[in-house]
Amino acid sequence: MYFMMSISGLTCSPSRFSCCTACVTCPSSACSLALSSICKETLREKMRFLSMTNRKHKTVPLRRGLIMKNGRIKKEIYASFGDMADNSSGVFPRIRIKDPYKRLGISKEASEEEIQAARNFLINKYAGHKPSVDAIESAHDKIIMQSFYDRKNPKINIKKKVREVTQSRYVKAITNRFQTPATSIILKTSIAFIVLGVLTVLFPTEEGPTLQVAISFILSIYFIHERLRSRIKACLYGIGAFFFSWLLGTFLMVSVMPPLLKGPRSLEVTTSLISYVLLWVSSTYLK
Repeated sequence: MYFMMSISGLTCSPSRFSCCTACVTCPSSACSLALSSICKETLREKMRFLSMTNRKHKTVPLRRGLIMKNGRIKKEIYASFGDMADNSSGVFPRIRIKDPYKRLGISKEASEEEIQAARNFLINKYAGHKPSVDAIESAHDKIIMQSFYDRKNPKINIKKKVREVTQSRYVKAITNRFQTPATSIILKTSIAFIVLGVLTVLFPTEEGPTLQVAISFILSIYFIHERLRSRIKACLYGIGAFFFSWLLGTFLMVSVMPPLLKGPRSLEVTTSLISYVLLWVSSTYLK
């Protein structure tokens, strides 16, 4: 009776296996010890070969995975500083670019750590080509000197300051109280206050433009009521705008700017003109 033994694709011959079986079943024979040792040694060699084969097949895909992973990491590093592929020639491809930020492959908002990292990476990559190293060092030095100069002499960003002021809570609360009316209302209020200002300049009196100021007060209440259709709001807005315009006009003429017109009543006339402008704004745009 013969038996076949297979271990992971490796087959023992029937004759050897029967021999080993015979040796085990008949321990009294003279060659039992020698034959059993030969059979065990043969099985041990096959098992050692099998383990070495499995280990070899397992390590190959692992090495391939490491190589592919290292390749991806290398490509990501190149892409982060503007190099999409490894340059085997050893010459910096952006050596002729004048902009130092574009030469290093970074943005103008990059931090000092990012600038230094870009410089170190490119220096290590193109260390064998002296003109490339000089170009990288030159770009790095220009960026560092420019940032030092900007910190020493800070520039006032007017657009940023205006945006911060216009977006503040108090300015928004004031601007929300105004709205743009129809063109007919703007033309009507503009003509009325322009005529009033011309009369104030052409016919000044010894007592001052008292009549013109009273007319401007009445006109402001009338125009506000015509837009808002509320007597209470018209009276409150008209009185508040009248006193605010006169106080602001007087402060400007006394403390800030000199009188624009000559004559004994130039202060009163100029103050009246400033108040007319403020009354026109309140009667036209205030909501």
